[in-house]
Amino acid sequence: MTRKHLLLVAAFILPLLGFSQDLSSHYKIYDVKKQKLISIDDIITDLDKADVLFFGEEHNDSVGHYLEAEIFKKIALAYPGKAALTLEMFHTDVQPVINEYLSGIISEKNFIKEGRAWNNYKDYRPMIEWAKTNKLDVIGANGAARYSNVVTKSGLDALKQLPEGSKRFIAPLPIDTATGRYYDKFIETLGGHGMGGMKVYQTQNFWDATMAWSIATYAKNNKGKKIFQVNGRFHSDEKLGTLAKLNKYAPKLKILNISSFAPDDFSQPNWNSYKNLGDYIILTDPTVKKTF
Repeated sequence: MTRKHLLLVAAFILPLLGFSQDLSSHYKIYDVKKQKLISIDDIITDLDKADVLFFGEEHNDSVGHYLEAEIFKKIALAYPGKAALTLEMFHTDVQPVINEYLSGIISEKNFIKEGRAWNNYKDYRPMIEWAKTNKLDVIGANGAARYSNVVTKSGLDALKQLPEGSKRFIAPLPIDTATGRYYDKFIETLGGHGMGGMKVYQTQNFWDATMAWSIATYAKNNKGKKIFQVNGRFHSDEKLGTLAKLNKYAPKLKILNISSFAPDDFSQPNWNSYKNLGDYIILTDPTVKKTF
């Protein structure tokens, strides 16, 4: 590793040391196929034969956020110039703002405000800063709230009324509503049926489709990239949601997925109960302070 790389790594890691000096005891990574505990480096090696790696997070998990940053950093170092970051946490219509910040043109204050960063942006900041320092692409993948509000209020068909210029920020219409296991999971989470629930579920499908389309479009235009997609784990657990829609939009892409969460059985996990969630299961220590 060159001196330049060492300095970049130091700049990335030092802000996190206060939280992560002994982090190794606060997470466990399980390879479902190999049925054994593995390291982050094992995932990075497996990515050699894949195009996209999903990280399904719990939004308030401090350890999970640390691991996201570590994984993205390791992808960038293992595959120089090939790493790219796609995020649920930024919308497609703020891509110019993201690009302006990555290029060093606008201030971080303006980026956070005009990029409509989430309230817990500090949790994703290490990945953004790593990308900025190393000139890596960051893609805002999700559909803007004004569009999801339209769907929640009036259903997916209402998106057809958007001006043509607005439609470029969302997945191609019509967007289908997933049935089967994904719908059942959603209703279980929501706690009941009804048209109100169905419109909310259509909003979920809108987010899934737009994120999947963003990834597929980027992958098509940037051959050979190793894409790291970060989203709430409901969007990708069991390879449903966004991941399933990406398979439809880009069936040739090879996809791996991580489901990361803080379980009650962290000390003695029942790995068999989690094996359907993804290729890798990351369990984080629920006793560690959450981010919000």
